[in-house]
Amino acid sequence: MRTETAILKNLLQNEEYTRKVLPFLKMEYFTENADKIVYDKVNDFVIKYNTLPSKEALVIELQEMKINEEEFKESIELLDEINSNSEEYTDINWLLDITEKFCQDKAIYNAVVESISILDNPKSTADKGAIPDILSDALAVSFDPHVGHDYLDDSDARFDYYHRVEDRIPFDLEYFNKISKGGLPQKTLNICLAGTGVGKSLFMCHVASSCLSQNQNVLYITLEMAEEKIAERIDANLLDVSIDDLHELPKDIYDRKISNLNKTIKGKLIVKEYPTASAGVNHFRALLNELNLKRSFVPDIIFVDYINICTSSRIKAGANVNSYTYIKSIAEELRGFAVENKIPIVSATQTTRAGYSNTDVGLEDTSESFGLPATADFMFAIISTEKMEQLGQILVKQLKNRYNDPTINRKFVVGIDRAKMRLFDVSQAAQDELVDTGQEDDTPSFDVATNGKFKKRDFSGFDYE
Repeated sequence: MRTETAILKNLLQNEEYTRKVLPFLKMEYFTENADKIVYDKVNDFVIKYNTLPSKEALVIELQEMKINEEEFKESIELLDEINSNSEEYTDINWLLDITEKFCQDKAIYNAVVESISILDNPKSTADKGAIPDILSDALAVSFDPHVGHDYLDDSDARFDYYHRVEDRIPFDLEYFNKISKGGLPQKTLNICLAGTGVGKSLFMCHVASSCLSQNQNVLYITLEMAEEKIAERIDANLLDVSIDDLHELPKDIYDRKISNLNKTIKGKLIVKEYPTASAGVNHFRALLNELNLKRSFVPDIIFVDYINICTSSRIKAGANVNSYTYIKSIAEELRGFAVENKIPIVSATQTTRAGYSNTDVGLEDTSESFGLPATADFMFAIISTEKMEQLGQILVKQLKNRYNDPTINRKFVVGIDRAKMRLFDVSQAAQDELVDTGQEDDTPSFDVATNGKFKKRDFSGFDYE
């Protein structure tokens, strides 16, 4: 008996089997017309009536279909073959295994055929960049039996989850590690809120430099500044040279510094520029496919500078929607993109006009859309005053935190060196001067968070006070 016949036979006679496999079967997995027709009618009947069809019911359904006489005859013969074979397959696990393998083989075969047609057909409207997605979807075909978490039966798995160490990308700033329980987890959207010129891009460039120093693959997407400007800031941070001095640096010294970086850093940093308000998640997804194909580059973290000037893939440009809906849509798409690729995404947003001069910024000071903080996993504000500028410091305030209690270490101070685009830890004395901080020291340091693999970058030459 053919595998297709065995599948169709059990679809008609084994309700347990049908309930488990029908969501995963597709008409394109069958090659013979009679197989396709019978499968299609069984699928429609089960969806409509929530029960298995009898042979008589299928014959009536076939009679009402607009198919030629030969196809009708072949379908009836197939039904006769199914019903005349009284052999029963009692092992449901074996049936599920052969059906899963059948679906996987057919999905891969169809994906290869589709990919070849894209390459061979000069008139094809499909992009070659879609081929990795087509093949990935085919390779991902599987029967997932999980339909939910059973509170009592799955208690052991839940206990293991409580004690599992989650993969995180640590900060090189102690208080950021404390409030995030050791760094940024995968599948998250993290937002920095600040006024114009306060330091949103500086923060992202510093964290990108830190991630690169930890041998992470970093993708920095900019819709605001040129690629060279972002690379210039990261140069200042990693080469320990101020931005002004970079332009006066002799070529041999610059090459020597870059060569020293190459010896110690194993990760990659790619900076990609898009025109303002011209790119969204679909563009970023295509970019990841290209980077994987052309450079074998898969990012461990993505920075998007910044979220408000992205486009939405669900809402067309110029559509009559308010800013709340539009920005929330972008945030949801970015967070979904993070989940899809199992990486953290870091972005930024502006404060409102009132929030720019506010020394105690809150979630209500988020510009354009309150839907952004509703979607983000982690959100904090960067606040700067004239006095803090003189001290070379900025104030960080937690606004939303799904990783830890946001009332613990609610506010803290970080040192800033704008010339070298760096942030650094200040002495505890600066933290003690703050009011209503709820500061506690209960989270691993950078060395512990990285399991001792990386040394924290030494900025001891700075005046921390």
